[in-house]
Amino acid sequence: MFKFLSKLLLLVLLAFPATVFIKDPLVAAQDATEDEEVTDEDTTEDLIAEDEDDEAEVEDDDNTELTEEKEEQEEEESSAGEIKPSPNADTTILFVKGEDFPANNIVKFLLGFTNKGSEDFVVDSLDASFRYPQDFQFYIQNFTALQLNTVVPPQRQATFEYSFIPAEPMGGRPFGLVINLNYKDGNGNVFQDAVFNQTVTITEIEDGLDGETIFLYVFLSGLGLLVIIGLHQLLESRKRRRPVAKVEMGTSNHNDVDMSWIPQETLNQINKASPRRSPRKRTQKRSAGSDE
Repeated sequence: MFKFLSKLLLLVLLAFPATVFIKDPLVAAQDATEDEEVTDEDTTEDLIAEDEDDEAEVEDDDNTELTEEKEEQEEEESSAGEIKPSPNADTTILFVKGEDFPANNIVKFLLGFTNKGSEDFVVDSLDASFRYPQDFQFYIQNFTALQLNTVVPPQRQATFEYSFIPAEPMGGRPFGLVINLNYKDGNGNVFQDAVFNQTVTITEIEDGLDGETIFLYVFLSGLGLLVIIGLHQLLESRKRRRPVAKVEMGTSNHNDVDMSWIPQETLNQINKASPRRSPRKRTQKRSAGSDE
């Protein structure tokens, strides 16, 4: 019995390490396969991300190329539709009062046109306008075009006069001033020269007297005149209401006679005898005489 148990124990001890050594390689193999699977998944994800980046870069390149082509087409269209000046003509401009643009006042300038070519030029019109300073395509104030229809022969000059009035609310603000001269040659080719194309500031005029100030002065002067007349009438009415005090005067020198040569005693006697006595004093005097 003892021998049987010892054999059984020996067999168990011999079998347990074998299982341990067999299990570890299996686990290691499983781990290796899992690592290989993970690495394979990572590599596939990296490849997919790289492909997506390449596609995005290709799309960006395509978009930039398309935008550049559109911009080139727009520039070509704008240049094709824009009317340019003729190389055989020169223009000059001179503002009569300098480059000062007062609001609600006349601004006048002279424009000179020189024909340097060998053909006639026909000057059609001259126009001016105020534009938005940030975008000259937006009109703020457009002035009436001056129709000229003047023929300028070769090697000749012509001068034109134009005037406009900036609106009063535009005072104190900057605006783009554009002055265009439109003309054509003998073949019917149309040209346009932007003689003046700059940003200017409309100045405000500080008038000494405006309509409101004049009205205020007239109103205050009329009010003051009415106050003076009322005070004068009030004083006159008070004077009329007062009773006039009667003063008895002695003999007065009505004829302006020089009485300096008369003695003072004589003058006193004359002044005593001249006043009229009242009836009461006369009766008193008579009653006193009757008592005597």
